[in-house]
Amino acid sequence: MGRDRGERTSGPFGHADANGASGGDHDSEAGSPAGGPCQLDGIPAPGGASARGDDEIDYKAECAALRARVEELENELASRRGELGRERGSVSAAAAYLDAPFPLGATQVPALIHWRVDGTVTRWNDAAGCLFGWSEGEAVGRRLSELVAADPVSPEEVQAFNHDPGESHFATTTSAGRTREGDAITCRWTYAVLRDERGDVREIAAIVDEGDDARQRERLMHEGYQMLRQLVDNSPNVMFIKDSEGRYVFLNRHYARALGRHVIEFLGKDEHEFGATPPGVADRIVEKEREVFASGQAMRYQEVLDYGSQNFYFFTVKFPVRNERGELVGVGGVVREDTDLRRAEAERAALQEQIIAAQQEALRELSTPLIPLADGVLVMPLVGTVDSARAGQIMETLLTGISSQRAHTAILDITGVRAVDTLVADALTRTARAAQMLGARVVLTGIRPEVARALIELGADLTGIVTMGTLQSGIAYALRPTERPRAAR
Repeated sequence: MGRDRGERTSGPFGHADANGASGGDHDSEAGSPAGGPCQLDGIPAPGGASARGDDEIDYKAECAALRARVEELENELASRRGELGRERGSVSAAAAYLDAPFPLGATQVPALIHWRVDGTVTRWNDAAGCLFGWSEGEAVGRRLSELVAADPVSPEEVQAFNHDPGESHFATTTSAGRTREGDAITCRWTYAVLRDERGDVREIAAIVDEGDDARQRERLMHEGYQMLRQLVDNSPNVMFIKDSEGRYVFLNRHYARALGRHVIEFLGKDEHEFGATPPGVADRIVEKEREVFASGQAMRYQEVLDYGSQNFYFFTVKFPVRNERGELVGVGGVVREDTDLRRAEAERAALQEQIIAAQQEALRELSTPLIPLADGVLVMPLVGTVDSARAGQIMETLLTGISSQRAHTAILDITGVRAVDTLVADALTRTARAAQMLGARVVLTGIRPEVARALIELGADLTGIVTMGTLQSGIAYALRPTERPRAAR
């Protein structure tokens, strides 16, 4: 049964009557003055769309025209992104990592590609393989342009990138490319130029991500921020950033916890307004931060701050904070408290001094041993080198022993003395005279031929000192107290 010509039918663009006129627009000329199709933005479709008999619209042609227009807009967007990337120029390492989302997630290794100046790829990790479709074995050794259909960094940009490697600077650029399967892809390259010891370009290294999905970028940037925040909050050091006026704009949880305050209590206040430190300490802190801001250079120093009840020790790093354009906008700090360490070091040093003193005392006793042989007879064997300090110790030990044990004879054995010089000869003669003043006689043993010659050459006065060649003969002599000592000439 045929339809009435006045019956409306439903089509892909709403209701239409039997003649193809839209039920929502009774005036067919309102949508297109020429009666032809138009795009969503009101621009006539390229090439137009043919009308078939009975005013039927060619939907395939219109869809093709729309796809062509979308591709044109995508290319224009990619071009503008590339211009924006080149305008951004050099950024700091932290800014680059925060602004460069990782395709596989913020906690996974990003796509990393290294290549030489001639374009030969030297590194191509698994994430790069996921992004472009080439495996590491297929990519390394080939030219980058063959793999991604792009040369993202020009020779001029390579030469212009000349930063100290220790500063970890990056630059960014955006380029259109293709995957192994031929799919168009817009990539952002966050790159650094690596140089050898002579300063020649060794290779270009880049973090690569797909720059089309703004929502994914935002999500991954947030993930990256959360990772950095957790890293900073769990640091055992105080970390903070202040603006150009010295007001807190960021600090980590450790700092707030150390002072028993909430993080939000710091924000917007300077060192004096917050009141966590005495005025004098706050003045010193602010002075250092002004030096950093004025010089634009980082400072590392140790400081002792007086908090009234006691001194606190800190190792401090303060550095200039810059925005993406390189403008100085604040000062950051990382502070490690070393008070407990310093106190432990002081205690350890004091203990070490006590140990050294005890060891020296033990060595003195060992180096000047006083051995009682019999009633009233003492022997002191001397070994090694005799210096002024040891000479004094010899005399003190010997005189103390003679007095305490009421000795009548003291034997000094110098068999083990390495060399006899003026100092040794003088120490021996003075010791002998001092012993004689206490009523004891001194027997000198261990006189070797070279020692005897040295004593004569030095003119040593051995008057009143009995000399023997060996310790054994000296002991035998000392045990005959009735025998008169034989004085040396």
